[in-house]
Amino acid sequence: MQSPANPPSPPTPGPLAALPTPLEQLRLPPALSGRDGSNRAPATATRIAATDDLAAVTAWLARYADSAATLSAYRREVERLMLWAVLQLGKPLSSLTHEDLLVYERFLADPQPAARWVLAGSKKLARNHPDWRPFAGPLSPASGRHAMVILNALFAWLTEAGYLAGNPLALARRRRAPTKPRITRYLSHELWATVKETVEAMPGTIENSTERERLHAARCRWVLTVLYLGGLRASEVTSTPMGAFFCRRDAQGIERWWLEVTGKGNKTRLVPASDELIAELARYRRAHGLAPTPQLGETRPLVLPVIGRETGREGREKALSRGALHLILKEVFGMAAGRLRARGPEWEGQAAVLASASAHWLRHTAGSHMTDQQVDLRYVRDNFGHASIATTSGYLHSEEDARHEATQERHRIGWTSKT
Repeated sequence: MQSPANPPSPPTPGPLAALPTPLEQLRLPPALSGRDGSNRAPATATRIAATDDLAAVTAWLARYADSAATLSAYRREVERLMLWAVLQLGKPLSSLTHEDLLVYERFLADPQPAARWVLAGSKKLARNHPDWRPFAGPLSPASGRHAMVILNALFAWLTEAGYLAGNPLALARRRRAPTKPRITRYLSHELWATVKETVEAMPGTIENSTERERLHAARCRWVLTVLYLGGLRASEVTSTPMGAFFCRRDAQGIERWWLEVTGKGNKTRLVPASDELIAELARYRRAHGLAPTPQLGETRPLVLPVIGRETGREGREKALSRGALHLILKEVFGMAAGRLRARGPEWEGQAAVLASASAHWLRHTAGSHMTDQQVDLRYVRDNFGHASIATTSGYLHSEEDARHEATQERHRIGWTSKT
């Protein structure tokens, strides 16, 4: 959405002096609840039971309950807007105008006052923590545009449901963002080698290491391995159990391992589990005193806790959260960046690239390296789940086996140490 030549000035903070509160804990006074919002449709037109903004937003979010990643992303953007409206503007969501949303778009690029809106420090906090904030920092132009797309979908649905009289974002003038010619957030072969060297030199890999150090080093190596060789998303790593690995024989009687993953859009795909990936899985499980290969249907999470076994209501071990996975990778990338900086100031640029990397960088790195090694683009597409193959995967076993063989032969992680 483009701002006008002379956009309205940011408003002064509204009547509420409180700090932001997560959506599920938000309690609004009647004047800010949206019961009498200026953009509310007549009660006779509504097709949902909601009588206030929180209930209406909850009804919209409930549509995405089957996709944890989408629900989390959509809740975050709606939460930010509602909190900004009531705390900064002193208005309910259902009273926001087109002009208000122009101001909000500018706010996303610089959430002020920062003490109210932005998390202090880099550590992610639980939503019930008193220092929780809705922003980690200013949003990039691309992230800001994505936020407004999500909010447009919210307002369009609330209008169609008869809760709002109109969509204030429907008046926005939109310009397509320029298409990037290629993926840029990935690690070169040289930087990837530095990351592997860093993990292979961690304290847990040497003699006289503590049990915690040993298991932590094993976990770091396994996380990098499964993200890189599998090309998985972070959410797929944290939601996939060990029992998703399975073995089957091809037409020539060769045993091939696969990993069944449920990814974006709740779509299931088969990821080739190369001999190298299975060997690393066995290495990781042995570090925890487990059998080398998992049992079919095993519910143990793909990434295990370093110490202790925390279980949920059904007695199953709890999976690593995406936040915890993020912290593991940030530690590894930070250590790798430190190794580069130790070489001299001329390495600062490369070190900065490593320090900014994340789990999704590894997915892009895997895809880039696979194409570098001339793995057929069709196989890369199917490995990554970029297009649905549900209709054909049931009977094109020869095509899947060729994909498995090409992936195994040309896409390797190549750890130096084998034990």
